[in-house]
Amino acid sequence: MDDCQQAPVMPADEPPVQPIVVPDAAVVELLGRDGRAVLVQRVARWPVRIGRSPACDIVLDDAHLAAEHAELHLAPGGGVRLKLLASRNGGQAGRQRLAAGDEVPLPAGGVFQLAGCALRLRTSADALAPEQPLLVDKARHWGFVPLLLLALLFFQWVDRWSAVDPDARWVSYAPPLLAPLALVLGWAGLWSLANQLFQHRFPFTTHLRRALVVIVALQALDWLLPAVAYAFSWPRLMALASLATPVGVAMLISWHARLVWPRAWRPLNLGIAALVLLGLGLQVGSRQEQQYVFGPPYLASLPPPVLRLAPARPPEALIESLKPLQAELARQARKDNEGAGDDEGGE
Repeated sequence: MDDCQQAPVMPADEPPVQPIVVPDAAVVELLGRDGRAVLVQRVARWPVRIGRSPACDIVLDDAHLAAEHAELHLAPGGGVRLKLLASRNGGQAGRQRLAAGDEVPLPAGGVFQLAGCALRLRTSADALAPEQPLLVDKARHWGFVPLLLLALLFFQWVDRWSAVDPDARWVSYAPPLLAPLALVLGWAGLWSLANQLFQHRFPFTTHLRRALVVIVALQALDWLLPAVAYAFSWPRLMALASLATPVGVAMLISWHARLVWPRAWRPLNLGIAALVLLGLGLQVGSRQEQQYVFGPPYLASLPPPVLRLAPARPPEALIESLKPLQAELARQARKDNEGAGDDEGGE
């Protein structure tokens, strides 16, 4: 009797079994339209079955999903594979459309789609994005906002004071003061609502502060530029006054948009800049016959003479500077006379 037993021989054509690397922890996230997770469910076991049935590991309330729509399971050697079960609407992994029975590895990032649901698998092995600072309305901002509000009201009060009679009643000052204030508060509120919609925050004070900074700066320039142009006899400086408003408004919109849509900030800037350049081009085209394309043709009101720093010019210099206009005025006069003669001859 032979006491030796022959050892079993492994088939040579079968590959060696590789160990399955099981993540310490994993979650499946349901993504909203902005790419943020609106629902997070922890993975308790593998494989993970996803569908509408309460028997699934990940239960989603979507009528376009099958009772058991798909399954996530660990692949030998690591990684996760997505398998579509019996369903009508299928799914998608990356750019690849999937139907019932298809099985593919999850793309980088772990994002996939089942019917109309965008999902993402995150495991403990995935690198986390760095922690972002919490954007809150700090106390110092609350102290800065009242100062800006007072500056806004001061500019509006002075403009109104210079336009009404000295004996005007205080009620006549109410609309010019309250209307801009209501407009700024409404503007900040609308941007805060956009923030609530896309970022799930309502930073009203931040938007209000940004709007007040730009508006007060534009009002200060509206006072400062005419004074400097008058003091130093620099009329071309008034071109900056007409450019300040569209550029300032564009910068304000870009500043708000950076807080609401941080990912799309650069494309938005390009679109805003294109609109500003288009508006300036239309302004140039409509003012070709004026002396200055940008800026007013003259100062409607002059600052006090005490602010005049440029040396006085004699009357002869003014007459000399007007001589080049003599030929143009004579030509225009002849043209007008010829037109009047033609009208009389026709009658």
